[in-house]
Amino acid sequence: MEYTLFITLAVLCLCAFFGKHVINLPRNLWLLFFAQPLAMCATSLMVLVSGILGQHLAPDPEIATLPISTLIIGVAMAVIPANRLTNRVGRRASLLIGLSIAVIGALVSASAAYYLSFWLLVVGSVLLGFSMSFVAQMRFCALESVDEKDNATALSVLMVGGIFAAMLGPELAVSGKDWIDSAHGFVGSFVGLAGLILLSMMAITQITPTQVKESAIEGAPRSLIDICRQPIFLVALASAAIGYGVMSYVMTATPLSMHVLDGHTLEQTKWVVQSHIIAMYLPSLFSAWIIRKVGLLNVMLIGTLCYLAVALFAYLGHSVMHYWWVMVLLGIGWNFLFSSGTLLLPKSYETHERLRVQAINDFSIFCTQAVSYTHLTLPTKRIV
Repeated sequence: MEYTLFITLAVLCLCAFFGKHVINLPRNLWLLFFAQPLAMCATSLMVLVSGILGQHLAPDPEIATLPISTLIIGVAMAVIPANRLTNRVGRRASLLIGLSIAVIGALVSASAAYYLSFWLLVVGSVLLGFSMSFVAQMRFCALESVDEKDNATALSVLMVGGIFAAMLGPELAVSGKDWIDSAHGFVGSFVGLAGLILLSMMAITQITPTQVKESAIEGAPRSLIDICRQPIFLVALASAAIGYGVMSYVMTATPLSMHVLDGHTLEQTKWVVQSHIIAMYLPSLFSAWIIRKVGLLNVMLIGTLCYLAVALFAYLGHSVMHYWWVMVLLGIGWNFLFSSGTLLLPKSYETHERLRVQAINDFSIFCTQAVSYTHLTLPTKRIV
């Protein structure tokens, strides 16, 4: 188990290096494929750790999930500033700034775990949330690196990288828990997270800059009101926002519900969380083919049916396998809803309108996700 982190990282490196020889796509895409999981594991680590650590540190158990809630609130708060910064300095520079914030957030969280400070953990979570708004832009950077006909393939490749985030984040949380002595552990987990994000930054420095400034593109953009009134925009936004909102509501509650309320072990909880995140990204191996066969709207319908199945399994029981089915179906449903929404969104805007529309799209998505988090009051309430 101690070697799982290093094996997963090695496999990720090999996939990124040899991927360009298997699928003829730009180098930028494969650099993003390597960098994104290393940055995204901040979220998967926090999902597993923050509630458990928060339960020990929080002055009131009602706010044990506040750190993960503030992480998502931080994402929503930073979406528009991150977009404006990207417009000013370009994708590569803005990503490096965002990842620098993530390193600081990881180290602040490590200090919180070491000094047993709940509010310092909240600050670290907010900083990690700020950085994730930049990481979310990687998918648009990937789409801009390929021809429009390759958009589905590019998005699939990038999202498959999330499988590695599923492995790295929770594994780092458990393996690094006792690397550095502290009352409740996890200091080493956050220090290790800072190291992985530094590796992500190294990959981003090798990306070829792309022109994204709106001022360099001719044509007057439409007003956001006109764009947002389009049915195609509303469908794209609803698909991604509902996908994220429902997924976040259930996912955040699960570690505390499993480990604290139902007494399942930390290893079992880790396995369920990892299975969920793998299910979020593994369908991306086939989603490009599925989309071509059945169309975006039918993929959205499949995702919705998966969410209905989530509610059914959550109602039936609270064994480890009930949790596993809930989280796996939740991940698959999220993948289909979020992928189809992301691919449908570019059809609602012209090239010179993309940054503003992407910003309002992500702001709406993460605000929905933040609202779903703030409704959690575990451990006094059972969500799943």
